[in-house]
Amino acid sequence: QVQLVESGGGSVQPGGSLRLSCAASGINFGIGDMNWYRQAPGKERELVAGITSSGGSTNYADSVKGRFTISRDNYKNTVYLQMNSLKPEDTAMYYCNAAYGRKWYWGKGTLVTVSS
Repeated sequence: QVQLVESGGGSVQPGGSLRLSCAASGINFGIGDMNWYRQAPGKERELVAGITSSGGSTNYADSVKGRFTISRDNYKNTVYLQMNSLKPEDTAMYYCNAAYGRKWYWGKGTLVTVSS
């Protein structure tokens, strides 16, 4: 059974940094594209960043370009999100998802709070 588990969330002051991780288990062959989404209270879930299976191509929401970096380690079946220069508006639950086989899988999320 495929599971995605996010970690690395927490509380940080504006301008600070966090590194999120999402580890996949139950994997028997290569994972496809992986993404980070976020959902703030009262708002819809939005795509933050995505990365292709090889890691050769990435994409970002305009609101995080230049501040966030997505990467992956296919040996560890893990995707990362390095978040720098955090702003209060980055406060949200962050979720990863991954394409595996013919399905998309979701983690349960990790909470990021940016506040002074």
